[in-house]
Parts: sequence; structure tokens; C-alpha cells
Amino acid sequence: MLDSLTPLLASPLAMGILLFVVGVLAGTINVVAGGGSFLTLPVLILLGLPAGVANGTNRVGILCQNAGAAWTFRRSGRLDGVRASREVGAAVVGSLLGVWLALQVGDVSFRRILAVLMIVVFLGTLWRRPSTGPNEVSLTAGGGALQWGSLPTAMAFFLVGIYTGFIQAGAGFFVLMVTTALGLDLVVGNAVKVILILSITIPSLLIFAMNGRVDWLWGLCLAGGTLIGGQIGVRLTLTRGEAWIRSFLTVAAVLFAIGLWVKG
Repeated sequence: MLDSLTPLLASPLAMGILLFVVGVLAGTINVVAGGGSFLTLPVLILLGLPAGVANGTNRVGILCQNAGAAWTFRRSGRLDGVRASREVGAAVVGSLLGVWLALQVGDVSFRRILAVLMIVVFLGTLWRRPSTGPNEVSLTAGGGALQWGSLPTAMAFFLVGIYTGFIQAGAGFFVLMVTTALGLDLVVGNAVKVILILSITIPSLLIFAMNGRVDWLWGLCLAGGTLIGGQIGVRLTLTRGEAWIRSFLTVAAVLFAIGLWVKG
């Protein structure tokens, strides 16, 4: 794993370049399918950041990526007609609880929780029916198991918020599960996902920063890459499906999970 590359990454410049490149890849993956933090979090940890600080630092990149992607989705008109203020509010409240839980967990426990979640979430993606091409955009959330404005929908987003506040990685998959249950297609679901995670990330990042859990230099290096990757991801979302990227991400997740589990 990356431990063998430590001599090559001894300089801050090399680390910054690596984080920027990883950020581009993760930002693209996050918008197209979700799960990019399963790359960025292990990289931050394996480069030497304590797990708790890596969890907070990762949010800097997530914030920039989703801010840029939300602006592009808004310009494309993919969010026209979608109203989710109540659902976003429930997710934000849940995220505050998730952040509090994250601040209580030690570094070793967090690394092992992350390793287990990487395997569980990505095994789950193997059972999802992949998108094979562009999607017809439907702005009417009807015909699904959930309905906008209902208590079950608010509870679903509240639970997603807890998870996102706690670890962030893989949150996009769970948001897409809820938007699919609401009857939204993948393109609009991805747009809603971007807005939701952006709304959650702002207070979460502030709390992590106030508790000294953010390395701003590394976070900004990562953010530069995720901002570019997020724009690439939006364009891929609007033109192609995500099946082509899922196989690579699953293999990478397994390798990083092994590295996190055995790291002393």
C-alpha cells in the first residue's frame, strides 16, 4: 500500500500533488456514483493524518466539490421543480448527531469501522442495477415507495444525515437509495444528492474545525482536485451511466480496506 511509497512522498509538494490527483478522481466518482471518500480518507490516513483529523479534513474537499457541482447542476436545469427543504433540514439535524459520534471514536476504532464499511457498502453496490446510459430526466417524484414531505421520507434523510456526519464515505449511495424510492431517476437523484451533501458538509466541517480536526493545507490540496473532479462528474452524469466506474472503485475499496485494517 501507500506505506511503501513514504520515501517518495517525503516532501510536502509531493504529498500535495498526490492529494490533488486523488481529489480529481474522488470528485468525479462522488458525483457520478458516490463513494469517492473511500479513496480520499484512506489516502489521508495512510499519509500520516490521525483518522479523526482525516475525517474532518476530507470535508474540505467535499465542500468544494459539491459547491461547484451544485452550481453546474442548477445551470443545467436538473434541479428545477425539485423542492426538498424539509428533507434537507432533517438530514442536517441528523448530521450533527453523526459528527458528535465521530468525535467520540478513537483513531484505531475509526479506521476499522471505515474498513468494514468500505467492504459492506461496495458489496451492496454489486447488487444495484447499474445505469447503462443517459437517463430521461423526470422531475416528478411519484410512483416510488416514499413521497416528498412525508414523515418516513424525513426519517430516511435524518438517518442518512447521521451516517454522513459520522463518516461521509459512501453517503452518496444511501442518498441515491432514498431518491430512487422517491421515484426520481438517477440524473435528478444525483443533483439532489449534491445539494443534500453540500448542506450537510457546511455545519459538519465547522464543527470538526472547531475541535481541531481539520488540516487546512492538505484539505485545500484535496479540494483543488475535487472541485475539478466534481465538474467532470457532472458532465459524465449528464451523458453516461456509472456502471463503468463501479468495478474499479470496488477493487480499490477492497485494497484500501485491507491496508486500513492491518495498519498499526
